[in-house]
Amino acid sequence: MKADPKTMAKAYGKELDVSPKHAVELCRFIRGRKVPTAETLLKGIVNKKVAVPFKRYKHSVSHRKGKIGPGKYPIKAAALLLRLIEDVKSNAEFKGIDPESTVITHLSAYRGQTTESYFHRARGRTTPKVRATVNIEIIIEEREEEI
Repeated sequence: MKADPKTMAKAYGKELDVSPKHAVELCRFIRGRKVPTAETLLKGIVNKKVAVPFKRYKHSVSHRKGKIGPGKYPIKAAALLLRLIEDVKSNAEFKGIDPESTVITHLSAYRGQTTESYFHRARGRTTPKVRATVNIEIIIEEREEEI
């Protein structure tokens, strides 16, 4: 399925300092939804009212209220994704697309570069510390309402 560049807008978050596992699960939860719905869900996640169901990275994750099963509240990832949705909405407005009638057609998160540093320990020793980053890509497309 090819997207028409006239009816789509995209944004890209590069090297975001957030957990890759949280970002992948959050993207799976938000993908395919309308933009206003996605914004309300993300605001609910930040306020710990809506839990994100974890499908893949669910080892030792407790169940939440409702019928979602294992889930978490990835607040940091939700706040960054909310900011990225604001960016893609402004890109859509610049192109003349109504952001309220758009759907998130593509939303992917994958690992970015890692930064390495060290914990200083007792007796002159050190322990390596590896910090992962995430790249998030979002594409929204204007869709006509089905009757």
